[in-house]
Amino acid sequence: MSRNIVLTNEAPYPPPAYSQAVKAGGLVFVSGIGPFEAATGKVRGESIEEQTRQCLTNIAAILKAAGSSLEKIVSATIILRDESDFAGLNEEWVRWFPENPPARQGAKMPVHLANMKVSIAVIAEA
Repeated sequence: MSRNIVLTNEAPYPPPAYSQAVKAGGLVFVSGIGPFEAATGKVRGESIEEQTRQCLTNIAAILKAAGSSLEKIVSATIILRDESDFAGLNEEWVRWFPENPPARQGAKMPVHLANMKVSIAVIAEA
């Protein structure tokens, strides 16, 4: 099975410890992506809705670079800093996935990065 690293300048550059995404076995595995702007590397947005929007914008760019799209996401893992943000996350989520949303699971963020409220990882069809 071939394994291809996906990297685009349209999303924040990953740290050396991991890739933005890996394409293998007909799937695209996108690493946990935070609400960072590609150009500045800074968190974009203060509300959970704004940060969720930025995460999904970044994921869309990575999936496009891999030859995929948001519509092909089959599973998502969402990590929140605060449980109280769950309703706001869902409010933004349904704007992006109004019908046939991907399978989803969630967890609590184990570390606190300055101003970062959410991280989202996805698996999509290639």
